[in-house]
Amino acid sequence: MQRDIMEYDVVVVGGGPAGLSAAIRLKQLAAEKGTEIGVCLIEKGSEIGGHILSGAVMDPRGINELFPDWKALGAPLNTEVSEDRFMYLGETGSLRVPNMFLPACFQNHGNYIVSLGNVARWMGQQAEALGVEIFPGFAAAEVLYNEDGSVKGVATGNMGVGRDGEQTGNFQPGVELHAKYTFFAEGCRGHLGKQLMDKYALRKDAESQTYAIGLKELWEIDPAKHKAGLVVHTAGWPLKSDTYGGSFLYHLENNQVAVGYVVGLAYYNPWLSPFEEFQRYKTHPAIRPFFEGGKRLAYGARAITAGGVLSLPKLTFPGGCLIGDDAGFLNASRIKGSHTAIKSGMLAAESAFDAVSAGRKSDELISFPEAYRKSWLFDELWKARNFKQWMAKGLYTGTVMVGLEQFALGGKFPWTLHHKHNDHEMLRKASECEPIEYPKPDGKITFDRLSSVFLSSTNHEENQPIHLTLKDASVPVNVNLRDYAGPESRYCPAGVYEFVKSPEGEDRLQINAQNCVHCKTCDIKDPTQNIVWVVPEGGGGPNYPNM
Repeated sequence: MQRDIMEYDVVVVGGGPAGLSAAIRLKQLAAEKGTEIGVCLIEKGSEIGGHILSGAVMDPRGINELFPDWKALGAPLNTEVSEDRFMYLGETGSLRVPNMFLPACFQNHGNYIVSLGNVARWMGQQAEALGVEIFPGFAAAEVLYNEDGSVKGVATGNMGVGRDGEQTGNFQPGVELHAKYTFFAEGCRGHLGKQLMDKYALRKDAESQTYAIGLKELWEIDPAKHKAGLVVHTAGWPLKSDTYGGSFLYHLENNQVAVGYVVGLAYYNPWLSPFEEFQRYKTHPAIRPFFEGGKRLAYGARAITAGGVLSLPKLTFPGGCLIGDDAGFLNASRIKGSHTAIKSGMLAAESAFDAVSAGRKSDELISFPEAYRKSWLFDELWKARNFKQWMAKGLYTGTVMVGLEQFALGGKFPWTLHHKHNDHEMLRKASECEPIEYPKPDGKITFDRLSSVFLSSTNHEENQPIHLTLKDASVPVNVNLRDYAGPESRYCPAGVYEFVKSPEGEDRLQINAQNCVHCKTCDIKDPTQNIVWVVPEGGGGPNYPNM
C-alpha cells in the first residue's frame, strides 16, 4: 500500500491548548528571527475544539505569555471570576468555608471562566494566520521510526476500512507525516504517548500515574439564578469520605452554567458509577435550585491525568517529546491544566526551534526539560506535589493536611509523599464491597447515559473496526464480570460496555463503540488492563459545542 508522504520541520499531534501553543510559538519565533519553519498540526476531531472538554476556570498566565495582546485579538476569555464559594456537602445540608480560610489553590481572583473548546478554536485561527498547516479529522494512528530508532513522524489512519478489516469502496490510505521533531499532545492517556512511554522507558524514574474522570454538562438557567463569574466547588456527598472527588459549577455569560463532577479513578468499590454520582450530586438541596426551570444543552466526559510533578514521565526521546496532558502537566490542587499545557507547549517549541535553526534533527531536545525545571511551571507543580497523596488518605485527613500545606506553609511542606499504586490495581472484589443503589433519572435534573451521549453529538462511521480492543476476549466475562461485577458497565460514562445474554443464556460483553466519547476511562480503570483504546477513523467521536 502506497502512502503519500509530507515533510515538515515539526509535526504536532493534537489540537488542544498544548499542541496549538507549541505550533503558534514555533511560528512566532520564526517571524521574530526572519526565518521559515514548516509546522503541521493534526487533530482527530472533526474540527479544532470539537474534542476539547474542560471545566474550565483558566489562569491567564500561559496565554498572557503566548499572546500578550489576547484581549485585542478577541480571545474568548469573556467572564472574569467574580466570586468563589467552596462547600462541604452532607446528604441534606452544606457547610460553606469562609473565603478567608480558602487555600490559594481554591482562590480564582484574576482567572476566567471559559469554554476551553472555544479557546482552542480561537487558538486554531491564530495558528493558521501564522502559517501553521492544520488538518482536523485526521487521527494519528501509528508512530513512524527511523532506522536508528528515533521518531520519524506519524501516519494517519486509513479511511474506509470495514468492521471486518477489509477495504470498502471508500478506502483511502493514511498519510505519512515526517518531521525533524514530533510533538505528542494527545491529552490524557494518549494512544501513541502510551506506546512511546513503553518503547523508550519514559516512566522508568516516574511514580505511578493517577487519574480522574471529569463529567460535565452545560446548562442554560433562569436569569434570576445566574451570576456571571460565580465559581462554586464542593466536596463530600454523594461520595463517601474515602473516595476522592468533588464538583464544579461555573457561571459563564449568557445565563449559561457549566456543571461537572470529578471522581478519582483510584476508587476501590466496583459498584461505583461516576456518571450516577454526578447525576445524584445535582439533586442536593444546595445545588438543585440552580437547575430548576433550566435546560441542559450539552454533555461530555474526559479522563484527567492528575499525578502531578512526581508522576511526570521523561519528556523527551530521540525525535520528539510529550507535552500537555499527554505527559501530565495538570495541577490537580487548582483543578487547572490549560495554562500549564500552554506553557509546556511553548517551552518545547523554543527548544525545537533552536534545534532546527542549528541544523539538527531526530535527536533529543534536552533543553526542553531543562527549561521546564527552571520555569514557573515546575515551581507551581512542585508546590502541589503532595495534593493527591493527601487526598488519598480520605476527605477529612486530606482536607486538613492540604489546608496546612497550602494555606499555612504556602506549599513548602518539608516532606514529599509518594504515589504507590496504579488506579486499576485499587478495585476490590465485588463481594467485598457494598452495592450502591442509584435513583432512576427524572429527565429534568437527572438523566440517563444515552440521552446524555446524544447531547455530545458523538458520531462514528459504524462500518469500521471497533476501536475498543480486547487483548483476551474471554476476560470480561471470566474475570471482570465474575470477580468485579462488570465494572466497565459502570465506569464508562457513555454506555459503551454492557453485559448481555446470548441466545443460549450465556453472558457476553457487548461493545457499543459508536457511543464512545473518547474519555479513555476504560483504558485506565480496567482492572486487568485488557481493554486497549486505539484511535477510530478520523473525524469520529464527540463534537462538543461550547464545552
